[in-house]
Parts: sequence; C-alpha cells; structure tokens
Amino acid sequence: MSFFDLFKPKKPDVEELKRRKDIHGLIRALRFRDISVQLEAAQALGTLGPDALKYLHRALGSRNKTVKLGIIGALTEIRSTESIPPLIAALSDENSEVQWQAAIALGEIGDPEATGPLVSAMGAPDKYVRFGAAISLSRIGWKPQDPHERATYLSAMEEWKAIREIGKPAVPALVGLLRDRDAGVRLKAVELLGATGDRSATPALMQSLGDENREVRWGAALAAPRCAIPMKSLPRGLARRPQTVKNPWIAGFLNFLLPGLGYGYIGKWWGTMIFQIDVMVTVWLFKFEGDTNSYALLLPVYILLGAHAWYITAKMPKDPP
Repeated sequence: MSFFDLFKPKKPDVEELKRRKDIHGLIRALRFRDISVQLEAAQALGTLGPDALKYLHRALGSRNKTVKLGIIGALTEIRSTESIPPLIAALSDENSEVQWQAAIALGEIGDPEATGPLVSAMGAPDKYVRFGAAISLSRIGWKPQDPHERATYLSAMEEWKAIREIGKPAVPALVGLLRDRDAGVRLKAVELLGATGDRSATPALMQSLGDENREVRWGAALAAPRCAIPMKSLPRGLARRPQTVKNPWIAGFLNFLLPGLGYGYIGKWWGTMIFQIDVMVTVWLFKFEGDTNSYALLLPVYILLGAHAWYITAKMPKDPP
C-alpha cells in the first residue's frame, strides 16, 4: 500500500448497504468519484421503493450536483407520484444537468400534473432541458394547443424545417432561443426569424447584432432586411457587440518585465521565440559580462521592446464585426 492510498476514500460496498437498507449510506455513496459506484448506488436506492422516498426528497436539497443527479435517478426508478412536487422544483435548479434529469424523471413517472411545469421548461435557455421537457410531454400524452405551443415544442425538438412552415406565429419561440448558450442554436434562430419576414422580430434581431458570436451577428445582419429593418439601423446594433481591446500599457509593461511576454499578451506568435532568446542571451551575458555590464546592456533593449509592444497594441484594430 502506498502512502497516498491511506488518504483515498474507501470504496463503498453498495451491495452491503443495499442489503442493510442503509439509505443514508447509499446517499453518501452517490458522492464517490467512481461513476459506476454512483450509478450502482442510485439503482440500489431505487429498489428500496417508498421506504426511501422521504429521505430522498429531503436529500434533494443538497448542493452537490452529483448527489442530486443520483437521487433523481433513484426517484425515476421508484416512479412515485409523491416525487412530482420535488422534481418540479428541481426544474428550477441552478444546474442545467439537474433540470434536464428532473424533466426526464417527470416523463418517466408520466403524471399529467407535471404538464404545466414541463411546458414552461420548453422555454429554458438550455437545449438539453428543452429537449428533455419536450420528450417527457410526449410521453405524458400532451399535444400543442395552438401554433405558438407547437412552435415551442418543435424548437425544443430542433425540428427546424417544421418551424419554418409555421411562419410568423413561431416568432416568440424563436426569440426565446436567442438565450441559448449554444451559438449554433442562436444562429439558426436568427435565420428562421428572417425567414418569417415579421417586423415584430426587429428587437430580437437588433439584439442579435450585438451577440458575442461573429456568425450570429452576421446571420442577424442578413436576416434584418427580410423583416423590413432599415439598413441604416444595423451599425448601431453591431456597435453593441462585445469588443476585445488589449491594453497597450499592460503589453508594454509585460514586455519590459519579461521580453516576449507582452507580445504573447496581444497574440503574437513570435512572443515565445523572443522570450526564449532573451533567456539565453541574459544567461550568457551574466556569465561573461557580470551583473553591472549585463544590466547596462539589457535595460535599453527592454525599454525599446516595452515601447514597441505599447505602440503596436495601441495601433491594433478593435475586434472586427
């Protein structure tokens, strides 16, 4: 046994915990780093049935994401309608994976009580949560009641061709997709907004002109004229985009302190090469010229390199559209 083995957590005996019906022990096993142990513990909790419910519902308030995922997995195995309220609450969890698994669990239980919260979850900013909610609604037997709900459902399923056929009633659902963290989803949304030709998409497209992703911005620029947005308005929207501007004083200071580092800060590939040359030359000078002469020779070079980094950084253009 190595020294480090003394500090490794002992692997829980899930089978023994299950045999003893040690619910607290199985919940603790959900924290173990080995994912196979986590899955085994979740399945074991699921076999304990209603006896474990009140403990699982209480433990769902844990701040540990892994524990919450394991507990929801166990609740999915038990499939009790008593779990619907805590699972609905989990749809609002701060973690998107927990929201996704809660949506799946509600579909597995299959009680219509979860219909309203799952419909709301189809408007979540995370595509996995939207997809899980849509699949679960299908299992419950839910059907869209109007074109808006149908568009929301199709957007959650990413059925882009079918959304295009809906046309203008799909605008609210497409606007909701612009909150997605996936730039590919946002790009598809602005393209479909343009295809609707609806002027009500104007605020959303103007907002997308300031998107952090360059392709989304360009997609919004192409879609805007199709929704009768005047071309003269587009530059104002584009000016709202996040712009990456490097500080010339930081670049100059870094290059003076460690030549090459300032160039690396502004993304110049040859910064690393200059840094390596500086190290070699500095070592050589200190070895053959001594401290005083070396400082006298290097200081002007460092000042020149610092000034150069400051100059080229100050002249760099802002992040292009």
